[in-house]
Amino acid sequence: MLTQDKKLFLIGQVTNLSGIPIRTIRYYESLGLIESSGRTEGGFRQFSVDVLTRLAFIKRAQSLGLSLEEIRDILQVYDKGKPPCGEIKEKLEEKLLQIDSQITQLLTLRTEIRKLLEGWNNETGQQEDTICPIIQ
Repeated sequence: MLTQDKKLFLIGQVTNLSGIPIRTIRYYESLGLIESSGRTEGGFRQFSVDVLTRLAFIKRAQSLGLSLEEIRDILQVYDKGKPPCGEIKEKLEEKLLQIDSQITQLLTLRTEIRKLLEGWNNETGQQEDTICPIIQ
């Protein structure tokens, strides 16, 4: 029976194919998000084609606001052979609650600033113990 060798990519090739800088790939490896398949005789990291799928997943998850720690947790579930969709759904629901809270805080801040600006009075006299009386 013939065994088919998996194509391995050097880190520079992974960078070219994924658009992710070498430094970032090394960082992801140090965090356990990806694994190299070994090294060449010259010591260069080699990666299987699967790393491209993982890197694309990491980029997409980050664009949705997930932290690298959250992504690592999801990938650990995946690496155990389980589909991580439940964990992803849970983390995205948490992210949505955080976003809603931030929106509320920003709207409150916006209202406060608008009230300050509506009552703006260009007083030229400065009191010694204040920097700007409008916000103090």
